[in-house]
Amino acid sequence: AMEDVSAKFVSQKISRTRWRPLPAAALQPPDVFATGSWDNEDNRISIWSAGDLVNAGLNGEYHGEPHLLCDIQHNGDVMDMQFLDQERIVVASSTGTVTIFRHHQNNQTLSANHRWEKAHYHVDQDTSCGGAACTGVVCNNPEIVTVGEDGRINLFRADQKDAVRTIDNADSSTLHAVTFLRTTEILTVNSIGQLKIWDLRQQRNEPSQIFSLAGDRVPLHCVDRHPNQQHIVATGGQDGMLSIWDIRQGTMPVSLLNAHEAEMWEVHFHPSDPDHLFTCSEDGSLWHWDTSTNVSEKPSFLHQGGRSTAYLSHSTINQSVMSAWLSNDPTKDRMEITNLIPNQTLSVNSLDVLGPCLVYGTDAEAIYVNRQLFA
Repeated sequence: AMEDVSAKFVSQKISRTRWRPLPAAALQPPDVFATGSWDNEDNRISIWSAGDLVNAGLNGEYHGEPHLLCDIQHNGDVMDMQFLDQERIVVASSTGTVTIFRHHQNNQTLSANHRWEKAHYHVDQDTSCGGAACTGVVCNNPEIVTVGEDGRINLFRADQKDAVRTIDNADSSTLHAVTFLRTTEILTVNSIGQLKIWDLRQQRNEPSQIFSLAGDRVPLHCVDRHPNQQHIVATGGQDGMLSIWDIRQGTMPVSLLNAHEAEMWEVHFHPSDPDHLFTCSEDGSLWHWDTSTNVSEKPSFLHQGGRSTAYLSHSTINQSVMSAWLSNDPTKDRMEITNLIPNQTLSVNSLDVLGPCLVYGTDAEAIYVNRQLFA
């Protein structure tokens, strides 16, 4: 399976990787992605082509390593990054600033399109050292929501200079990540193991619901919502556990799944095939969680290409996670988990999946593209 993966060494630690979204009617696989770096003297936002399209057509294949189309300097570590549309990328900085960069496809350049200086800050916005890291950003064009180390939530609109709405003391701890549940509702995760739902139609600055991990307040670092079932949410935390939540019921996760041996940095449902979920970790692994079919029906996956594959049966896993994560379908008694990078040692900080393609970035100063996830 590893021969489907092309690598590019980029001499900077990569903190975020994101596929450029495809136009609505597109049939081809994604071909352009963006990366952001961290912990380097000179951090950069870069736009890459995934490779060269050979025998173009509906089932054209890419060959060769990713190549750089353009890049631009970025002030501070890139903490998070999301495409707003085909041309614009919203970037969250450790300085507290949020920037929209525009990718000019006609001449392959990047420019800063708009900047909200110190959208996040500790003391006050005007002191020179007051910036607080902006840790998470999520877009639903033209709306942009950011969260930060300062416990603040901002709602911006791409075409407006000032924030549409700010919830100043949304949280007394660090907010690590945010996602939209629906157009008017967001969900945040924080450093004491809580999920909070915020209804942006309400003027009050209180969450409409709070959920939390039982017992130890393990910091949650990442969150993603199931693309079709908006009540299903996955989170990952400092202990490497994957938690699946049903926000319609209770205040605790439906399932806690043993996953990585260190911090889980990102979790993503596959956007068009959400029986598949992907997680990456400080421990250097990237796991593909597959609930799509009963494992016993596909023995060909058992020993494929030296992947290390683990099976969880009823005894180790809460039954309810099975059918596409929640239902109690008794025929689905297993989940297949594959570590897509068995021998990696340094942190895998970010991943993104779109169509048959996976892109991920690491502290080993490399980006990797797998164009045949489901081959």
